[in-house]
Amino acid sequence: MFQQTPSFFPTPAIDHAFAGLGAGVVAVLCMHPLDLLKVKFQVATDKPKGGIGMQIWHTLRDIKDQQGWRGLYRGLAPNIAGNATSWGFYFLFYNMLKNRAAGGDPNYQLSPGSYLLCSAEASAVTAIMTNPIWVVKVRMFTTRAGSPESYQGLWHGLSSIYHKEGAYGLYRGTSLALFGVSNGAIQFMAYEEMKRWGFERKRRQYTKAGIEYTARDDKLSNTAYTIMSGASKLTALTLTYPYQVVRSRIQNNATIHLYPSIPACIKRTWREEGFRGFYRGLGTNLVRVLPGTCVTFVVYENLAWLLRTSALRREQRRRDDEQANLS
Repeated sequence: MFQQTPSFFPTPAIDHAFAGLGAGVVAVLCMHPLDLLKVKFQVATDKPKGGIGMQIWHTLRDIKDQQGWRGLYRGLAPNIAGNATSWGFYFLFYNMLKNRAAGGDPNYQLSPGSYLLCSAEASAVTAIMTNPIWVVKVRMFTTRAGSPESYQGLWHGLSSIYHKEGAYGLYRGTSLALFGVSNGAIQFMAYEEMKRWGFERKRRQYTKAGIEYTARDDKLSNTAYTIMSGASKLTALTLTYPYQVVRSRIQNNATIHLYPSIPACIKRTWREEGFRGFYRGLGTNLVRVLPGTCVTFVVYENLAWLLRTSALRREQRRRDDEQANLS
């Protein structure tokens, strides 16, 4: 029998799901205005003017002037719902799959290929489950509050799309979302390998110093998590970004006549904008996603560690109580 680390909730996978849920909420609250800009830039077809910094500044200022501060947080509910549920489900399935691949042995070291496969499978399931939320999010981001085509909230958007377009409307872009699992798979493979190297280095330092390494020490610094998550996300995003542009365009209700299908969208984007068209909004996305990713992973790792150490303390108290009763 393998000795499992105690979990705060019934299983370690639920611990990770809770940590992912909390990390998703914090990241959205911090980065929502830039996420709004990313989608607006992705669906735009006019030629961008000025540098990335000026584009971000002028667009944020225009939204604030026209719609007030609330305009910068339009679509917050579906964004929180989408990110929180996505990260929660992802970490739930990812850790369940890793545990199965390791045969239940918490000390078994998976190969990079195993991390890639587990991440891809978890991303695929999560993408299918949360796609309707992302459709509503894109449409709320690309319509003005109070306009006839705008949605009053997440549930109104889901019900409106279902009644007007059926289930197909809720799952527009799902195939692209499934293609996008490569983003998360590449990111997590790189992140897990960097984290493994970090833990091995820390254990060697403890051994050299003659210090006992315990489960409570199984945590890297926030700086390390920030660097690792940023580097892994930068690599994955650069390789897979074009699919996000295509997905945003076919999900945007205002441009369905221009981009009725994925092949039509790819052909039109290439014909009218060339290679650069598939990387529209990348600069803004990097400005938004890299800090957002770092926030997500730092919060996730700290919450997961907090739950793990809390479970260890609870288990220790239980053992102490049992020992006291026996004596």
